[in-house]
Amino acid sequence: QVKLVESGGGLVQPGGSLRLSCQASGSVRTISGLGWYRQAPGKERELVATITFGGAEDYGESVKGRFSLFRDNAKSTVDLQMHSLKPEDTAVYYCFARALLDNYWGQGTQVTVSS
Repeated sequence: QVKLVESGGGLVQPGGSLRLSCQASGSVRTISGLGWYRQAPGKERELVATITFGGAEDYGESVKGRFSLFRDNAKSTVDLQMHSLKPEDTAVYYCFARALLDNYWGQGTQVTVSS
C-alpha cells in the first residue's frame, strides 16, 4: 500500500534540463528501492534509473552521464535530474517503488523534448 506522486514534467528544448520529483506515501517503511522508468508510445517500458535504500544505483545505458538520482530516505522522495535532453528522451516517466509485498507505480508525467 504505497502511493507515488510525480511532478515536474513538461516541454523542453533539446540540450535542456528538467527535474522530476516523486513523493512516496503510505507503507513507506516497506520500500527497499525507488526510481524511474519511462515509456514512449508504441514502445516498451524501460529502466531510467533506480536506487536502493543503501545507495546502490542502476542507470539505463542511454541516460548514463546525463541523468542523476537524488533520494531522501527520511522523506521517501526521489528526484530525477535530467541534463542534455534529447528528442529520444520523450516519454511518460513513471516513478517506481519496490516494496515488501509488491511493486508500485505513479501516474506518470509527460516529458517532451522538442524544438
